[in-house]
Amino acid sequence: MSPHSRSLLQIHFCVVLWGFTAILGKLITLPAATLVWWRMALVVGALLLVRQFWTGLRGMAPRLLWTYAGIGVLVAMHWLTFYGSVKLSNASVAATCMALTPVFVAFVEPWIARRSFDARELLFGIAVIPGVLLVVGGTPGEMRLGIAIGALSALLVAMFGSLNKRFIGESDALSVTGIEMGAGVIVMTLVVPLMVPASEWMRLPQDLDAIYLVVLALGCTLLPFALSLVALRHLSAFTTALAVNMEPVYAIVLAVVLLGEQRELDPAFYIGVAIIMIVVFSHPLLMRRRSPAAIDAPLTDGVAGAGQPGRGTSG
Repeated sequence: MSPHSRSLLQIHFCVVLWGFTAILGKLITLPAATLVWWRMALVVGALLLVRQFWTGLRGMAPRLLWTYAGIGVLVAMHWLTFYGSVKLSNASVAATCMALTPVFVAFVEPWIARRSFDARELLFGIAVIPGVLLVVGGTPGEMRLGIAIGALSALLVAMFGSLNKRFIGESDALSVTGIEMGAGVIVMTLVVPLMVPASEWMRLPQDLDAIYLVVLALGCTLLPFALSLVALRHLSAFTTALAVNMEPVYAIVLAVVLLGEQRELDPAFYIGVAIIMIVVFSHPLLMRRRSPAAIDAPLTDGVAGAGQPGRGTSG
């Protein structure tokens, strides 16, 4: 098997693992805030045992360290709202909201990256509106708050993803991830007591919750992160974008198969999802026509590391 073919299989395997984050969020009975604290703490604990994390940390400028810490706060808020969306609605709805991320990126990135706004990106944002309306119309009324929280989560992904892309530079990807996750743990340590009774969040996860949390942190965060770093050395940004855009699709399919969520949603929901995904998949094609060299250039380790904390997040 050629390096390109192997890398393509690896990146799709990573995306499938990320798709499980919404499923695990639904299966874990802990409140969203407690779940996020444990996920980030377990990732940090694992990275503290990796020599590469400490090596990259020693060579990092203090100002850059604080920048990554600030981005880590946004990552924590993204996961808090993402799992809040899962709890308030279901895994399918939360995953569909994540499909709105490229739409928000089209508006947020020009501001963060300090580049001119492309009018075609405005049309791209407008094109997704019919799909969003159908998704809302095909969702039970008690899940509408989950949609709103999920949309906020997608906006946070667009923000910290664009910031990572701007500031990653030559920083070690594992070190950046550790700093961001560590900052998230600190923030969530302050936030969780305000949202969850002390008797609840201080209690160690039991039985299946403990197993699911370990799988979420190590199997759906660190493992795909490490695999994607290897895979992205042989893939273009265009190919990677198409693969990553499959995450909501995988998550919805998994939710139907494992959780039977199709019984909770109307056909209009899935028609809306189809419209959103058509628009999302057309975005890389649009960007490729605009700047072929930029889209097809292989990703470096630094850029790869910038994307992974967010997507893994999406989960």
